[in-house]
Amino acid sequence: MTFKLIVTFVLLTTGFAALSQGKPTTAVVEKGIIKVAIMYPYAEGKTFNMEYYETRHMPMVAGFLGPNLVKYTIEKGLANGVPNQPLPFMAIGTFYVQSLSDYQAAIGPKRDSIRADFSNYTNISPVIFVSEVVK
Repeated sequence: MTFKLIVTFVLLTTGFAALSQGKPTTAVVEKGIIKVAIMYPYAEGKTFNMEYYETRHMPMVAGFLGPNLVKYTIEKGLANGVPNQPLPFMAIGTFYVQSLSDYQAAIGPKRDSIRADFSNYTNISPVIFVSEVVK
């Protein structure tokens, strides 16, 4: 019981401290939310323009998703989990949505314009993984 109270206190005070400093707090992703991860594998000679991806491509796609979108994240690859091994992914973009069918309905008609935009930031064919958050 005491441990739970301490953890709750720490979480609450951390959140209030972030708010008081004008920093956004991270939204909690709940069980049942759909996660769509767009992963860009590393390979010699491949390129990725993170600035374009962050400021143009991902906001464009997020705009297509409307109120179904819970949040999205962008990750820049730094290293492999095994030292001295190649980076597995240059970048990963993730959309968290409430409904897979609503996601597919929103993306389907925009698919060609999304794919046409790839050449503006990368020469990598992404790997897409759709999953359900279970915890």
